[in-house]
Amino acid sequence: MPVEEVRPGDTIAVHAGEKIVIDGRVLRGDAAVTQASITGESAPAMKHEGAPVYAGSVVEAGELVVKVEKVGGDTSLAHIVHLVEEAQTRRAPVQNFADQMANYLVPVSFLGAAIVYGATRDWGRVLNLLFIDFSCGLKLSTATAMSASIAAAAKRGILVKGGNYVEALARTDTVVLDKTGTLTVGVPEITFIRTAAGVTEKEVILLAASAEEHSVHPLAVAIQKYVEEKAWVTPQHRSSKTIVARGMLAEVPNFEGYTGGTVRVGSRRFLQENGITDEEELGAQVVGKNLLYVARDAQLIGIIGIEDPIRPKMKKTLNQLRRCGVDEIVMLTGDAKAVAADVAREMDVDSYHAEILPEDKSRYVNELRQRGTVMMVGDGINDAPALAFADVGVSLGGRQTDIAAESSAVTIHAEDPTRLVEALRLGQRTMHLVHQNFKATLLINSSAMLLGALGSISPLAAAAIHNTATLGVVLNSCRILTPEGGIFARRTRP
Repeated sequence: MPVEEVRPGDTIAVHAGEKIVIDGRVLRGDAAVTQASITGESAPAMKHEGAPVYAGSVVEAGELVVKVEKVGGDTSLAHIVHLVEEAQTRRAPVQNFADQMANYLVPVSFLGAAIVYGATRDWGRVLNLLFIDFSCGLKLSTATAMSASIAAAAKRGILVKGGNYVEALARTDTVVLDKTGTLTVGVPEITFIRTAAGVTEKEVILLAASAEEHSVHPLAVAIQKYVEEKAWVTPQHRSSKTIVARGMLAEVPNFEGYTGGTVRVGSRRFLQENGITDEEELGAQVVGKNLLYVARDAQLIGIIGIEDPIRPKMKKTLNQLRRCGVDEIVMLTGDAKAVAADVAREMDVDSYHAEILPEDKSRYVNELRQRGTVMMVGDGINDAPALAFADVGVSLGGRQTDIAAESSAVTIHAEDPTRLVEALRLGQRTMHLVHQNFKATLLINSSAMLLGALGSISPLAAAAIHNTATLGVVLNSCRILTPEGGIFARRTRP
């Protein structure tokens, strides 16, 4: 039936490979469900009776019978879109600091001219003050600096959507990071292998790869990728069966001098239900990792640790952000608390919140905005509301979603996280030059106005001084386009 005709209270069935189109609760069945778009979890979530499911998630294996609770505009996915739209309508237009300054200073020229005319009745001196004003130098130099900084950033693959975000980058003192796909690569990899006595790593991996050969589960894909990188040949199994929410069961023949048999690959619970115990305690003292237990017949022969690895250079990036003036770094993720705690400890962030939904991320961002200027970095649908609510939303990486890129103020297509530091330094360097131009414009034009009021210079000289000063500060703004004066200049907060 058409999804438009589904109503709360209905009961629907969802099979492997299908997308869940409603929010509901599982009545019966077991399945592995990928809900990264909603919660950001790096691995599929196991759904059993009573578990919630969300629109936009996909059933990787198994099947579910679900009672419908929310449809259409009431679902979590629709709520994410609504939050983004609300954030964009509430985002106040930021008036450029140069425009504010110029608007305040323009009346000064007219007031000065009126005072000089009243005191001297000399139209030459009056013209001196009218020929010299502050708005040209302030507005032109700032507009040039913003345009130059956006162009310099674009050359490095950093797309900034406006000059007001360059100003916000310069003020940033709090950075909020998503975990999956931002702090981490977003693709699970094998990080360690432990084997029982007399068993080799290759033997464990190839037996597991044979059982998982046709599985699309991210953990199975990690094993298949590892075998490809080693240039090993996966032995063919005689039969294989998916045990939903448990693992894989396969019959593997002898191969390459190794013994085959009945191979089980999956959770510890899966093996315990079949009378297989971890007598050598291979899985002891392992926290915050995804573990696959591999058993042959009735014996545990090894465990495989799989996790979403930290993005290269990310720890270095966070340290550089602190040197750029960032006081607080916070991690927000929908992933499990144990996994989040492990990543937070490794990256040494100031605080973290795990197992949270998109609306929770946007709420945390709004709370942090009460204390400072917030830069939010993310890449997924679940990050979009927080990206839109932040002072500067940054979508990072080549796997970013369209809604994340649309909601963000800065888009970085590269996978290199050091571009975040470059963006921050760009904002700081740009505002340093803008403040430099303000001082030069105020000093030169104020001196010229004083000389004009005293009659020491002619109106022609006043006009020449004004135009020369304006040209000078505009050229100074163009320094951002040079490597020595641009985003490569290592400066701290001005």
